[in-house]
Amino acid sequence: MKEKRVAIIGAGITGLTTAFYLKKASIPFTVFEKSDKLGGVMQSKTDGTFIYETGPNSGVISHTEIADLFCELEGKCELELANDSSEKRLIWKNGKWHPLPSGLLSAIGTPLFKFSDKLRVLGEPFRKKGSNPNEDLASLVKRRLGNSFLDYAIDPFILGIYAGDPAYIVPKYALPKLYNLEQDYGSFIGGAIKKARIPKTENDKKANRKIFSTKGGLGKLISALVEEVGEENIFTKTKIEIIDNAFTVLVNGKKQQFSQIVYTGTSKRLSNLMPFINKDTLKPIESLKYAKVVEASIGFKKWEGRELNAFGGLVPYREDKNILGVLFMSNLFKNRAPEGGALFTIFSGGMRKAYLTELPENDLKARIAKDFNEMMGLKSFKPDLFELNYYNQAIAQYGADSEARLASISQIEKENSGLFLAGSMRDGVGIADRVKQGKEIALQIVKH
Repeated sequence: MKEKRVAIIGAGITGLTTAFYLKKASIPFTVFEKSDKLGGVMQSKTDGTFIYETGPNSGVISHTEIADLFCELEGKCELELANDSSEKRLIWKNGKWHPLPSGLLSAIGTPLFKFSDKLRVLGEPFRKKGSNPNEDLASLVKRRLGNSFLDYAIDPFILGIYAGDPAYIVPKYALPKLYNLEQDYGSFIGGAIKKARIPKTENDKKANRKIFSTKGGLGKLISALVEEVGEENIFTKTKIEIIDNAFTVLVNGKKQQFSQIVYTGTSKRLSNLMPFINKDTLKPIESLKYAKVVEASIGFKKWEGRELNAFGGLVPYREDKNILGVLFMSNLFKNRAPEGGALFTIFSGGMRKAYLTELPENDLKARIAKDFNEMMGLKSFKPDLFELNYYNQAIAQYGADSEARLASISQIEKENSGLFLAGSMRDGVGIADRVKQGKEIALQIVKH
């Protein structure tokens, strides 16, 4: 009888969360990571002056699982909630920042939306719900709210989450809560009001949708998980191939046997990793699109620009700038920059401007600096930190092809009992999504 061991491929937040809960259940496992870094793209750095991220910059407490994880890691790392001013979001339009409306009165007065679309909102609760489950987000928003809401609310929102294109993104898969508001209640506005009236359990209240990080950077969350999982259970710089559906695994050329496999990486290398799976079945998974993104960390020991009293600003595609948005990191979280200084994260590229990620570094830096100066009220650009990090497969894009991809994942897992295909190819792209998925997979393994 083969030893009951679990192989977890990938030491990012999903893999480490899975390992954490398997460890708590006393189920033996081994984590394999192809690189020499733990945490995947979730990395924090410091130069002695600034603490900055080179991957995700924050998360949203959108699931109870992320709140529970921080409770279970108490003493190992500390949850940090964003400054209250993070509730304020800015949108760039016609050379100025404008607050994104947070209520009916501010929506009426904002210059972001056309007057005709503001009137159109009044009729939103009475419009017929859509019948196409694969309707793209752009079509859905234009149908229910109008073009200006698409251009100056939804488009920048999607750029902020997916670095994506609303004309490609499908709400059923990418924004299921929004999709279900229309399907279940017939209206975004009416559905939101009715859902708000439903009493919440104490467990539901944990998912308060607040912006979070970890004191000292998100890398502290990774370090805490690694400590709990045990470094002796994690192997880096490993080359993996799963030979057969009996889970015989070549690890750096040597055979090992496992009872379950949890794969948490990107979708692009599955054919090479699992040659025993039919290639036609894998095609819908391996064809998943990813946004190419460059992340810029910019720090000033002394800040002389505009007031930083918001989460940050998003830049709609139609404004034709070189950046997708700017996060005011030193306003959100403490000790990220010296007192009187400032730290920012800027994103460039995305699905519709991937060419920016292929520019020479000096060229891209010059473009970012030009937009940053204009938007942040600087007379000259003399940062004390300016670092670029490139990601060719940054964020998975959930389009109409998601239906076929999810069907293929389900078929493969059914035909190969004990194999779990995880990561951002399904179940969402946020930190809380990854933690929820990792815990659920661990619980499935424990159960069976």
